[in-house]
Amino acid sequence: MESVLNEEQKRGEELNGRWTVAGGVADVDGEDRATEDQLFTPWTVSVASGYSLLRDPRHNKGLAFTERERDAHYLRGLLPPTILSQDLQEKKFMHSLREYNLPLHKYMSMMELEERNERLFYKILIDNVEELLPIVYTPTVGEACQKYGSIFRRSQGLYISLNEKGKILEVLRNWPERTIQVIVVTDGERILGLGDLGCQGMGIPVGKLALYTALGGVRPSACLPITIDIGTNNEHLLNDEFYIGLKQKRATGKEYYDFLHEFMSAVKQNYGEKVLVQFEDFANHNAFELLSKYGTTHLVFNDDIQGTASVVLAGLVASLKLLRGTLADHKFLFFGAGEAGTGIAELIALEMSKQANVSVDETRKKIWLVDSKGLIVNSRKESLQHFKKPWAHEHEPVSNLLDAVKAIKPTALIGTSGVGKTFTKEVIEAMASFNEKPLIMALSNPTSQSECSAEEAYTWTKGRAIFASGSPFDPVEFNGKTFVPGQANNSYIFPGLGFGLVISGAIRVHNDMLLTAAEALASQLTRENYEKGMIYPPLSNIRKISAHIAANVAAQAYDLGVATQLPRPADLFKYAESCMYSPNYRSHR
Repeated sequence: MESVLNEEQKRGEELNGRWTVAGGVADVDGEDRATEDQLFTPWTVSVASGYSLLRDPRHNKGLAFTERERDAHYLRGLLPPTILSQDLQEKKFMHSLREYNLPLHKYMSMMELEERNERLFYKILIDNVEELLPIVYTPTVGEACQKYGSIFRRSQGLYISLNEKGKILEVLRNWPERTIQVIVVTDGERILGLGDLGCQGMGIPVGKLALYTALGGVRPSACLPITIDIGTNNEHLLNDEFYIGLKQKRATGKEYYDFLHEFMSAVKQNYGEKVLVQFEDFANHNAFELLSKYGTTHLVFNDDIQGTASVVLAGLVASLKLLRGTLADHKFLFFGAGEAGTGIAELIALEMSKQANVSVDETRKKIWLVDSKGLIVNSRKESLQHFKKPWAHEHEPVSNLLDAVKAIKPTALIGTSGVGKTFTKEVIEAMASFNEKPLIMALSNPTSQSECSAEEAYTWTKGRAIFASGSPFDPVEFNGKTFVPGQANNSYIFPGLGFGLVISGAIRVHNDMLLTAAEALASQLTRENYEKGMIYPPLSNIRKISAHIAANVAAQAYDLGVATQLPRPADLFKYAESCMYSPNYRSHR
């Protein structure tokens, strides 16, 4: 007993010393780059060994355990005699993965790998990010959510349903990790462009947090995916015998908001005020309300509103190299006036205000929105939802997108409608008729809901379009030139933004941080990128990009006085890189 206590004491001293990085939280599991070369003890409740070690995804290395480790941890006979390096394991897995024809099968294979060997999962995802991002996230994650009940194997997060009303704090304490830095939570009501998927929306928090780690460097042990199950209005799911959630209609009104308030209060009580809560795929009316209500009391972020806005703004800032002038020299027309559209519009207005030193009310006049009833104008103001009212300008009513394009003559057409094929040939040709380089951003996900394809945009503008989309499209060849479509993927922004908040110990998210993140992303493009018509840098550089964004966001947190990790590091970029999660296998004692 005494020897065990002595070992615990040594471990505590070790953790309180050189292993304390990443927002001041001890690196208990040897996850950060700064501790990569240090010997590591695979603790669970006790030192993991034997069969239990092979079943622990955080510490399992499969056939990569060395002869010495096999002796020290009682693994003899539990593994075949050969020893494979992590690189060889990666090569073997990727060869197997590429044998699958269906993206959903690849998704399931990746999720199964994460459940048995966490480090290998993240190494493979980091090393093959451009190939695997569409598998672990959009568009494949949409199909995975639709079929989540059928493919469900093992719980990967917390499910908090109305059955737990009054007991949410107890539920949070059931999660084995105590030091949580990032929570992604959804209520499943508006999953991508697929609508109400209820409890099966869990695929979104799981996927987002995998990207927080792979792209942004947040430790897997510090991430917690949560689904709030307050029912579903999806009749198909309510009648599906394999549906894994509550089979009842959604709670609304006071019952809904009281339940969410209990959740937010419990999160703060259990994890403190430095835990980042990212709201994901909530319906418009709830998304705005929750962000407004908790933005001043919690560290909260809505990726659909703020993350999308920041990544689109980055593309617009970058496109100025091709369009010339400043943001204020151009007009913007949105098709879709929900949380994404109005969020993007507001951030563009803030950036224009910052650049031109004029009021936001003035810069909003450069931005027009079209919703399901047509152009948003002053004569409709009384009937508009509150978040649309700032965008009602003086103009005669216009009932459809094509007529709005012809009337407003925007430089940029931005789609956030969630309705596919709405940027028709007539609409795109109208954009090309008064723009030398029309900027077309078809942002709706998944691919089936994209307002137009890359090929359509380039073909209908005779190769003059600057194009970006929400889901990936292959390069397009037109008149002997190859165009590389940009992907306005939120994964450019939210991992680096979140990591910057974590390493600075920030307690609030400010709009200035979103502007800073967008500017930092736009600055990462090279001349070669612009020559290919790109307005986003290659995802292959995403870890470096995220470190750059994190450093700039952390700097903004210190400047605004909301950072708590003191003293401020002298070189925030190097500090961010040192705190990043490393998936390389550790040498076990």
